[in-house]
Amino acid sequence: MIVTGGAGFIGANFVRLALAKTSARVVVFDKLTYAGNLLSLRDVDDDPRFCFVKGDIADREAVRTLFAEHEPRWVLNFAAESHVDRSIEDPGSFLRTNTNGTFELLEAARAQYSGANTAARAGFRFLHVSTDEVYGSLGPTGEFKETTAYAPNSPYSASKAAADHLVRAYYHTYGLPALVTNCSNNYGPFQFPEKLVPLTLLNALEGRDLPIYGDGGNIRDWLFVEDHCDGILCALEAGRQGEKYNIGGHAERTNLELIDHIIAILEDARPAGENPAMKARGLTSYADLKTFVTDRPGHDRRYAIDPSKIDHELGWKPRHTFEEGFRRTVHWYLENREWCEAVQSDTYQRERLGLSESPQSP
Repeated sequence: MIVTGGAGFIGANFVRLALAKTSARVVVFDKLTYAGNLLSLRDVDDDPRFCFVKGDIADREAVRTLFAEHEPRWVLNFAAESHVDRSIEDPGSFLRTNTNGTFELLEAARAQYSGANTAARAGFRFLHVSTDEVYGSLGPTGEFKETTAYAPNSPYSASKAAADHLVRAYYHTYGLPALVTNCSNNYGPFQFPEKLVPLTLLNALEGRDLPIYGDGGNIRDWLFVEDHCDGILCALEAGRQGEKYNIGGHAERTNLELIDHIIAILEDARPAGENPAMKARGLTSYADLKTFVTDRPGHDRRYAIDPSKIDHELGWKPRHTFEEGFRRTVHWYLENREWCEAVQSDTYQRERLGLSESPQSP
């Protein structure tokens, strides 16, 4: 199998799962941008079934060479620019990777599939990993279903929505055995520190402010990354061609509730009263670091996933409760501070992004 974006957050967790639960040879194809790092694969890179190829999914020649050399049975596309704040500052890079890159992968997959023999065609799958953000924003009730109309509100979600539509079109137009999965917000090990969970953890440990957008009332449905990867593998192995499956955790929390939950676990594991960084600021509780800031432009109010289709058709359910998953996550970051420091580039020091009003070139 080829796993694009396999050195990123969800991709790296999926690579571990694939090596543990399948007999497949796993070829990771990753550009190694700021959010992708080989350190996230440090414990599997000596597996004889693992192979890494550096490359860009938007690079046509690189993608076609990849397919020609490895002739994959399964293709899983995790590669994406994924941070909404960055998409506000530089939408062009999101369109290039998320939309054009998916197109190049589909074209390479179509060429291989059309030239394959009957046996190879029977086992081929192309699975595109997407997001619940393509559906837009929910009101106070209801959940996103696979039939929910798309209404993306950020450059990030628009670029992913376009890719989802391309994958659907390649199934209906060319008969490519393709699937799409749309997930709720993931948390867990190996997530780049720009995202809410690791950002909150690391800022708190260093006695830095914990920024909360708007009133903190934006709601997300949270899913432990290992459960998400289980769902992807389930859809890959047993899902129906041309279908899409929503993968969610039934764990809605406001951003403020989420931050308070992280703080509570952190107070137990690394009490603020014993933290030199907190003492230096004269603070005794991590809650004192909470700071309300101007909301993100176009910030969707609520997301919630209805995962009943993948449950009823494929028997998937999340294995971890919200409390269990977050406790494991907090302790992973506490035990892997060296990874956190190593993956942060010199150009990103957990400052806020997405407030730039100056246009960026594609």
